[in-house]
Amino acid sequence: MEIIHKYFEGLTKDQLNKLERLHSLFIEWNEKINLISRKDTDHLFERHILHSLSIAKFIRFNNEAEILDLGTGGGFPGLPLAILFPQVKFTLVDSIGKKIKVVNDLIDQLKITNACAFHRRVEEQSGHFDFVITRAVAQSSKLITWSNSKIKNEHSHEIPNGIIALKGGDLTNELEEVKWKNNKFPLSQFFDEPFFETKVLIHLQLPQNK
Repeated sequence: MEIIHKYFEGLTKDQLNKLERLHSLFIEWNEKINLISRKDTDHLFERHILHSLSIAKFIRFNNEAEILDLGTGGGFPGLPLAILFPQVKFTLVDSIGKKIKVVNDLIDQLKITNACAFHRRVEEQSGHFDFVITRAVAQSSKLITWSNSKIKNEHSHEIPNGIIALKGGDLTNELEEVKWKNNKFPLSQFFDEPFFETKVLIHLQLPQNK
């Protein structure tokens, strides 16, 4: 938990307890269902929980905002952010049923009342959202195709509605193919750890004339 304290001051006791329990419960589940690499569990706080929370360094979601976590896997980045923003509604979707089974159990055990998870493809998800968030799921062009009809036209944040994607590596060619206005933010500007040196946050902005 030291690494969470290092970058996020002022969290409540309940938030800290939930993040710590998320860590332990996820490891228990990962021993039954291979959600992440076994060797990666030793770095769960840094490489998965803190990585998810990096979105909160980029934007502070308004109360009552609606966020869609596309391809949530084992609940990242949605669950850590739902703990951090208890007044924001998070919808987590994934096409792999066993992963959503784990996510729903985590939601129940941690009593996260502002998150729900569904076994479905994002194209099947109803409703509209302020932002679609995702972590290492697909090329940006595919994310836009899948999410385009799910994002609200009305903006209520200082940062325009769109897709917030956590990615790594050289994205030059990928972003050249994207028609939406986009900005790239190195996570090394937020965190000191070597893991984040190659990690970036991409904001794909919903076109104003959509």
